[in-house]
Parts: sequence; C-alpha cells; structure tokens
Amino acid sequence: MIRAVISVVVIAVSLWVLQGARQGVQITAFETGGTPVVRYAVADAEGPAVVIAHGFAGSQQMMQGYALPLARAGYRVYAFDFLGHGRHGVPMSGDVSSVDGTTRLLVEQTRSVMDFVDAGDLPLALIGHSMATDILVRAAQGRNDVGPMVLISAFSREIDAGFPQQLLLVSGAWEAGLRQAALDSVRLVAADALEGETVQAGDVQRRMVAAPFSEHVSVLQSRVARAEAVAWLDKAYGRASDVRILPTGWAILGLLVGLVVLFPVLARRLRDAGVAAHALNGRQIAVVVGLPAVLAPMIAVPLDPGVLPVLVADYLGVHLAIYGAVQLGLLWYWGALRGRMDWGAFVLLLAWCVLFGVALDRYAANFWPTVERIWIIALLLPGGVLFMVADAMATHGAGFWRRFGLRAGFFASLGGAVALDFEGLFFLLLIAPVLVLFFVIFGPMGRHVAQRAGPLAPGLALGVVLGWALGVSFPLFQA
Repeated sequence: MIRAVISVVVIAVSLWVLQGARQGVQITAFETGGTPVVRYAVADAEGPAVVIAHGFAGSQQMMQGYALPLARAGYRVYAFDFLGHGRHGVPMSGDVSSVDGTTRLLVEQTRSVMDFVDAGDLPLALIGHSMATDILVRAAQGRNDVGPMVLISAFSREIDAGFPQQLLLVSGAWEAGLRQAALDSVRLVAADALEGETVQAGDVQRRMVAAPFSEHVSVLQSRVARAEAVAWLDKAYGRASDVRILPTGWAILGLLVGLVVLFPVLARRLRDAGVAAHALNGRQIAVVVGLPAVLAPMIAVPLDPGVLPVLVADYLGVHLAIYGAVQLGLLWYWGALRGRMDWGAFVLLLAWCVLFGVALDRYAANFWPTVERIWIIALLLPGGVLFMVADAMATHGAGFWRRFGLRAGFFASLGGAVALDFEGLFFLLLIAPVLVLFFVIFGPMGRHVAQRAGPLAPGLALGVVLGWALGVSFPLFQA
C-alpha cells in the first residue's frame, strides 16, 4: 500500500510539473512540404520566431525542454522532425558519410522549414542538438535572415571565426570532447576565452557554457542550459523574459519511474498460477548463453536481409529470431519450458506498456508509430517474440546475476556481429543502449507478471513491445 501511495503521489506531482510547463502554450501540429512541424506559442504571440531541430534518432518531442519555456516567454517556436525521424514517414536517403549525400538533403529540408516560417521583420533564431548543429550551421550559410543561434552538443567544421555571428554553444559537463570543441569555437574569436564568458570581436559574439551533471541526452533537460538559451535570445533581440524554467527532466523521470514502480501493485491482483522455476545447472547456463551468442551472428550476418527501411533493424530482427529460437530449443530439450498462456496477464502488461509509451511520447520522445512504420513493426515482431519468450523462460525465478549473465550473452553476440561486419552493422552499437533501457524499464514489469502467471504471458507481451520499440525508435533510411 505504501508503495502504491508513493508511486501515485510521484506520478501526480510529475504530471503537475509537466502540464505546468505547457500552461498557456498552444501546441499546433501541421505539415509543410511533407515535414511534420509543431508550433509552440501562447495566444497572440508576436515575439521572434525560433526554429528548433533535434539530433540523430531523436524527434521534436525531445526538444520540448527548450520549446516550451521559449514559447511561454513570448517566442513563436517551430520544431520539426527530420526525414525518417519521429512522425516523418519519408526515409532519409543518400550517403550518410558524405556532405553531398544525406547531409545535403537534411540541409535542404531545414531551409524549406525556415522559408515556411514567417519571421516578420526580425531575423530567425535557430536552436539544434547534436546532428542538427552541423545541419543548422550549413542551412544558415548564405542567408541574411538568420539571427542568434544556440547549438547544443555541437560539432561542425563549418564554424569559423566569423560565422555564425551570434552563437551560444552548450555542452553537457560530461561530454568532454564536445565540451572542448565548443570552447575551441569560442576561442576562434578570443584566444583566451573561458567557459561561461561572452566574447566579442566586431559583429561576432560567442559564448560557451557547460551544463552541470549532464551528458548528451540529459543536457536537453538541463535547467542551466535552457535558461542560458532563453537569455541568449533575449539579449540578441533586446528582450527581457520573466519565465521560470521548470524541472521537467526530473518530472519525466518521476512519471516514468512511477509507472514502473506502481505496476507490481496491479500485477499482484493476477491469479497465482504457481509456475515453478526450472533451475538450470552451470553447464546448461553456459550452453544457453554461449551457443546462441555464437550461432546468431554467424548465421544472420551472411544473410544480410536488407529489406526494411530502418538502419540495421532488419538484421536485428533476424538476429533476435535466431538467438531466441536456439534458446527455446535448448530449454525445450532440457524440459525447462514452463507455464501456460494467461491472456489476462498478457493484456494487463501490454496495456501498461502502452500507457508508458503514451506518456513517453507526449513528454519526452516519439514512441507512437506512424502508418509507414506499422509493417516494419509487424516484421520485427516474430524476432522480438521469440527472443523475449526465450528470455522470460530462461530467467524465470532467477536472481540478478543469472539474469545479468543470460542477457550479457546477447549483447556479446551483437558485438560479434559488429566485428564480422563493422561497416554494415556499426549502428548496432547505437541500438545497444536502447536495448539496455528496455530491460531496465520493462524487465521488472515482466518479472512481476511471471511471478504470478508464469513466463509465457510476459514473454509474449514484451516481445510485442520490443518489436514496437525497435520499429519506432530508429530513423527510416532508404539507400
């Protein structure tokens, strides 16, 4: 009961903060030239226009930490999804390693959005994160309608001593390389410039700040970084904004963690099927970890499916299917498959995961599939289901270290795949953190269901969620 009360309180407070950040802001979604754009502005806003762009594998929702306070300060903010990202159904294309390939297409898309925005008599402000920093610098070149820029976790070889002129660089304190690169960009203007110091040479103004206790993602919710962005634009436009930067990062974390912690209270209401765990011995554990870890990359890499327009997702789907099938075969041979299907438990877990996804999509990052991604998710489901049912069976009733060891074998197999085809499967290294988060977030919920209903229902439900997560999280790409 205490856990339930605390969870509900945390969820309620988190929602109060997150909705408070939106108070008075009208959020309008539309398209221009096929690009999904979301406008953030208070009623009758007449302040300067700001275009905000997200990083690789991101979405416009990830930039709300900057969009919402600027909108409450009177700015008219336009955030959009790059090709193949978020709600954009058209894949990226071209050579990702060439400036004349994918980069050129993203620059053209950005300029199209900039042209669409009515900036009035004032120059347009630009804010971007990670990949978008280079895109925005290139998009601004040769234009006379661009004003102050805020580049977060920036990298771009196009920044020089004279361009961009009004530039704030923000890096997470834990981004050592990007932090130094940002400071180097400021020192192009003043060789002895320090972090937190504004320097000027003629019409060029530069400033670099490090957001404390932040890395590449959490910098998007840093209150210090967001306050600096508002102040930089205010200075450029001669404005004085009185806007409170709310702790939305902590609120997002509180909401999502609260949902996870509350779930066991619901799971305990399921009928107890009394499914006992099958204790694997040391030799069996070694085989159930090692054999699929070796076979999956050896079989999947030569297959090179290349069917889905999502970076390495089709390979991952095949890898998951082989890995899960081998584990299930071993568990069946040892008589370790346990329990019958409990559809009530399946529906409960799947519904709670959908609720989690809705919360994530509204406040943090895109997690809702567009029509163009439905068939991708459908093709990823078999691999996701085979893998997660095998995982649920193998880890049923296991302690932490056994679960850790079983799952570490899977990540080792992904490393083996990258070693076999580094150029083609490099992006698996970017997917690995997403899979770690998947186990951290959804794993405990599945385990609580398994304790009551057995491993089959949670394995099947989380297999569906895994296919869903992989289908919506990574950019569409068509060579």
